[in-house]
Amino acid sequence: MTRDHHGLEMTGASAAAADLYQTARERFHCYAGDSFSPLKAALSDSPGFVMAHALKAWMTLVAANTEVAAMGLHALETARGLPMNTREAGHVAALDRLVAGEVQAAARIMTEVSREHPHDVLALQVGQTLDFLLGDAHGLHDRIAAALPAWSPDRPEWHAIQGLLAFGLEETGRYEEAEAAGRWSVALEPTNNWGQHAVAHVMVMQGRHADGVRWMRHENTAWQPEAQLGVHNWWHTALFHLGLGETDAALELYDGPLYGEGSTFAFDMVDAAALLWRLHLLGVDCGERWGALADNFAREPRGQSAFVDVHAMMAFVGAGRETETTALLEAQSAALRGPGDNAGFVRDAGLPACEAIRAFGDGDYARAARLLGDARDRLHRFGGSHAQRDVLDLTLIAAAGRAGDARLETALRAERAGAIPLPGYARRAM
Repeated sequence: MTRDHHGLEMTGASAAAADLYQTARERFHCYAGDSFSPLKAALSDSPGFVMAHALKAWMTLVAANTEVAAMGLHALETARGLPMNTREAGHVAALDRLVAGEVQAAARIMTEVSREHPHDVLALQVGQTLDFLLGDAHGLHDRIAAALPAWSPDRPEWHAIQGLLAFGLEETGRYEEAEAAGRWSVALEPTNNWGQHAVAHVMVMQGRHADGVRWMRHENTAWQPEAQLGVHNWWHTALFHLGLGETDAALELYDGPLYGEGSTFAFDMVDAAALLWRLHLLGVDCGERWGALADNFAREPRGQSAFVDVHAMMAFVGAGRETETTALLEAQSAALRGPGDNAGFVRDAGLPACEAIRAFGDGDYARAARLLGDARDRLHRFGGSHAQRDVLDLTLIAAAGRAGDARLETALRAERAGAIPLPGYARRAM
């Protein structure tokens, strides 16, 4: 039986295919470089290599577009019919639950796999991704922390573990430890986009905008070439420039590495919409950027992810697409009656947030503030990070101010200041 460098069995793999798979997996850990070519070569060599099919599914079923997700569905279908051990069967079962829209069940299965096999770095990575989709901050940390006793710095892929740990620590408010782990990850592997991103999250949450620009653009630039997470990391960089009041720099990044090519990948569109909406709150004219982004959102199905739908609503409102905003709300209404976890995500967070954004666009600021205020304690339930969901807090504060509710605006700003420093540009705008 072929094994990886942690001693985990890899059913159906030749030694050559196992090496190729390991290259693909390590690039996937870093979200950097070409993961598909070595994975394709591994499957060409060993068509019955079940974990190679599982990796392909994990890489293509989350946050992609319809065309790429179809590749993941085919990989999963192939994997189902192959011989596999219990660990590998756990990956396939979790992918089945994910495809069925049962994200919580998929996350539980990956927790079980990680407990039995704490050196399965892929299980830890995709498990944390599922926690992210659920907005489960404690899961983001606890999943990795539970595996740490089985790890040591001399093991391969220690940099990946530190990057995962850093993000979990940041989302649970342990900023100093998070930054240390993220910097260690990047020191060991400078191309590790996830570790780079975790440190950026710390700096966003602490309002360290100048430090953030230095970190992303000068201290370590190895993450930038061939970055699979490039759009998101450039989004963080743009937020730091916004925090310094440098709106031109933020727009330059948007037109360049962030969204210059106009991706239809779900999370790329999310980042693009979130940046343009922040600029919209400042009164910055984003011009035709809204229309191009709205076109891309319109090409993909709606009603499947409350988190993505909220950002689609930003794009449709920004572009003045009344027909699309109505269709999106109808898709969310249908999702409320649908299967899987998304029905609950829409009910608790997605629908009130979408309605609030539409009301804000219509100038009904009092309604926007009421909707977001009522749902505020539930907004984490549709996924994302604290930094990503912050756009809704900013919208709530802006809505309260524009509605003339000075008491609410003052209270919200004071409350928020205890969690995330309000950037100078936001204070000036509000």
